[in-house]
Amino acid sequence: MKVQYVINGKKTEFDISPGDLLLDVLRDHGYYEVKGNCYGGNCGACTVLIDDIPYASCTVLAAGVDGKSITTIKGIGTLQDPHLLQKAFVRSGAVQCGYCTPGTILSAYALLKKNPDPTDDDIKKAIDGNLCRCTGYIHQIEGVKMAVKMLREGGE
Repeated sequence: MKVQYVINGKKTEFDISPGDLLLDVLRDHGYYEVKGNCYGGNCGACTVLIDDIPYASCTVLAAGVDGKSITTIKGIGTLQDPHLLQKAFVRSGAVQCGYCTPGTILSAYALLKKNPDPTDDDIKKAIDGNLCRCTGYIHQIEGVKMAVKMLREGGE
């Protein structure tokens, strides 16, 4: 069956099987920034935004999001042109091994789109589905808070 998505702002069309998971479809088509790990929705490494809402793509049937907008980490910033959250995560030391970073940043990005002035509890709830074994979450929370400050001050 054919499905259409807008991935990182670009219209795409893929042939898939009805039971394919979104994670596998994305990776099969070169979106390697979406990490696979648990295949149970427990770690958040595969987080993408579907119509600006974070989802564990390992739990989403690809056919079920036909016609939707999907954002991966490359949809909010690149190595050459990073988003403020990406810069803040680097500066705060929240990118140790980097495996969980894309999903965590996307979860934080979705939070900041809804709530540009989150409390610590808001941040903790937003990134709760993203497992990190390296940072202990303190650096990630600090990274989000740093990004909020940068956004308030209009830049870097």
